[in-house]
Amino acid sequence: MEQQLKELQTEALAKAEAAEDLKQLNDIRVAYLGKKGPITEVLKGMGKLSAEERPKMGALANEVRAAVASAIETKQTALEQQAIKKQLEKETIDVTLPGRPVKSGNQHPLTKVVEEIEDLFISMGYSIAEGPEVETDYYNFEALNLPKGHPARDMQDSFYITEDILLRTHTSPVQARTMEKYQGQGPVKIICPGKVYRRDNDDATHSHQFTQIEGLVVDENISMGDLKGTLEVFAKRLFGEDREIRLRPSFFPFTEPSVEVDVTCMCGGEGCRICKHTGWIEILGAGMVHPNVLEMAGFDSKKYTGFAFGMGPDRIAMLKYGIDDIRHFYTNDVRFLTQFAEHE
Repeated sequence: MEQQLKELQTEALAKAEAAEDLKQLNDIRVAYLGKKGPITEVLKGMGKLSAEERPKMGALANEVRAAVASAIETKQTALEQQAIKKQLEKETIDVTLPGRPVKSGNQHPLTKVVEEIEDLFISMGYSIAEGPEVETDYYNFEALNLPKGHPARDMQDSFYITEDILLRTHTSPVQARTMEKYQGQGPVKIICPGKVYRRDNDDATHSHQFTQIEGLVVDENISMGDLKGTLEVFAKRLFGEDREIRLRPSFFPFTEPSVEVDVTCMCGGEGCRICKHTGWIEILGAGMVHPNVLEMAGFDSKKYTGFAFGMGPDRIAMLKYGIDDIRHFYTNDVRFLTQFAEHE
């Protein structure tokens, strides 16, 4: 029996060492250490041994089992490490290969101009005010000296949702709402950027949705000179120190007097296609806040005066970057944005 056990140990160790994969090694484990294995069969004959030989054979059997189990465990560890090594070799990444270029986005020209204008006026002490894009008729028209039936309403062909609710046609309602919050106590110094909507046919220079930025200053002793000085600083910082502005009489229901503001063209006044050979480009409308607008917002028009201005960042971006079609801003053509990135 002792000889059989030693032969089984030698045989099992040799097979374990020769195993080529984990399945084969597991089969060897079951064959030699299982309940029906040869070691178990040999031990079944211990009943024929004398009382003196049984403890000796039992100890030897345990040694054989332990040696075979240890050899199988050692081989299993080696096979597992070998399998991991093969898998890593199979999945190896060649880090010396050149990487695929990642296309990075860039700031939309319209967003850039809006932020540039915001930063400019913030540096001049203005704060940014916002309001709803779905507006009431009162704030969009009546609070701005445009009562129902006023002919100037026809200048802003509107998207009405109900009789008294519409998509705002300008950002001026934000001015009215803000003045109300101040409850007749100045100073007020804000700009109001945002989207506006009008029933307009889309073409190279018009859109049913576009962006506006309006400014408002209300305080004691505000004059037309303050307005002109502010707009001169704005034009020079945005377009260049060599630019000049001019004010032309105009009409807006919410300002009196009202003006159109032009800036000298980039052609230096010589005349080109952009300025239609006049040397000037219209960029915004402005004026002194109408006393009726001040009174409706709770301000004493005998004590307080103010000025307001409104501009289209779309048009300013077109002038600043030589963009000839407003639809480029809204069609999300990557080629357009790429061109702009190269331009920058």
